[in-house]
Amino acid sequence: MSDKIISPFFGQHNHAHCTQEALEQAEVSCAGKGLKLTALRKEVLTIVWQTHKPVGAYDVLEELRTRGHKPSPPTAYRALDFLVHAKLIHRLASLNAYIGCPAPDEGHQGQFLICTQCKSVAEIEDLRIIKAIDATAASTGFNANRQSIEITGLCGACESQT
Repeated sequence: MSDKIISPFFGQHNHAHCTQEALEQAEVSCAGKGLKLTALRKEVLTIVWQTHKPVGAYDVLEELRTRGHKPSPPTAYRALDFLVHAKLIHRLASLNAYIGCPAPDEGHQGQFLICTQCKSVAEIEDLRIIKAIDATAASTGFNANRQSIEITGLCGACESQT
């Protein structure tokens, strides 16, 4: 594992291409894990991926309705929970929203740069941060099994507009 930018979603980006790639990768990943990617789950995954901006559960529900479905809130939450469990999306706790994971089969910890102006999110992986948290946790006798760090600020494009 090395320091890397997992999803550089700031700036111009071809959403259609990576959304299709994410759906294909999800099919392979779920098949390899013995998980069932139903049509509804796949549609929810598409909704989450379509803008690369954090999407709330009620936004997913509303989009499903505009696509002709009549889902209840538990239906949307179950699909989102499945996608998080399958590591196909991440839940951003500070926003109570979801973002697609472009590397679902790679073991990585979630570090997210969230632009407070345009709402773009970039997922990064900095080993120094992971190691520092693990070392600090271990020094207190705590075994950290999952990390998710959400950092808010302005992306380069929004910063240059101020």
